[in-house]
Amino acid sequence: MRTHNQKAWFFVLPVLLLVAFNALVPMMTVVNYSVQETFGNNIFFWEGLRWFQELLNSDRFHAALGRQFLFTGIILMIEIPLGIIIALSMPRKGMWVPVCLVLMALPMLIPWNVVGAMWNIFTLPKIGMLGYFMNDVLGVPYDMTQNPAAAWITIIVMDVWHWTSLVVLLCYAGLVSIPDAYYQAAKIDGASNWAVFRHIQLPKMKQVLTIAILLRFMDSFNIYTEPFVLTGGGPGNSTTLLSIDLVKIALGQFDLGPAAAMSLIYFAITLLVSWLFYTLMTKDDEQ
Repeated sequence: MRTHNQKAWFFVLPVLLLVAFNALVPMMTVVNYSVQETFGNNIFFWEGLRWFQELLNSDRFHAALGRQFLFTGIILMIEIPLGIIIALSMPRKGMWVPVCLVLMALPMLIPWNVVGAMWNIFTLPKIGMLGYFMNDVLGVPYDMTQNPAAAWITIIVMDVWHWTSLVVLLCYAGLVSIPDAYYQAAKIDGASNWAVFRHIQLPKMKQVLTIAILLRFMDSFNIYTEPFVLTGGGPGNSTTLLSIDLVKIALGQFDLGPAAAMSLIYFAITLLVSWLFYTLMTKDDEQ
């Protein structure tokens, strides 16, 4: 009879306790603020569920949440298929493999605030390369500080440039793990490229695609630094995502109660949608 040694958990236990402590203490602080009002000096007034009720009935909150879902939906629809296409186009063997992997990893190595600053300069109408090319060479009016559509296109293109590499690397890892015997059998059967992708490559990439979708959903749904540095939520409130609006309420207006309630709702939505994604994508595996 085979026995399992559980002593290894004692080595992991300190890390788990540290992570739990670092997560629970801030969470309890947020919960405390979400049901109270404060004007500083550690003076609190009980408010109950008032902030949650006001937020759920607030047009400002609904608009910011809608912009956040719109941004995340567009990002997923672009980056997931694009990442799969690029991964399929990359070589599996030879000297170009490390070159392609390094090139794919480079955008992810750049810090978030630097990415926003880079694209801010890159898109300036007069001195930015993209802004100059669009306005003076092509004659297309492009100014993300004045045009909401231009601002949206810019933050979407920026995120696609920055994070598609993550999807590519995950999909590539799934592709290189497929044994050659599958491709040889498909070649003998005369399967087309589409049939190989549908019946061999896509099923074998399912697990890494699940990870890619979950990571990109959570990252894009909680994105803050890049769009804030790039547009500041403007022009007007056109690119004020939920994360940016949360920081404005907490730090700009110093409304800690509503900000705490919003952060808890934000967390609950992220957790719920992530659970739905995971459940739907692993449903067939459980059956």
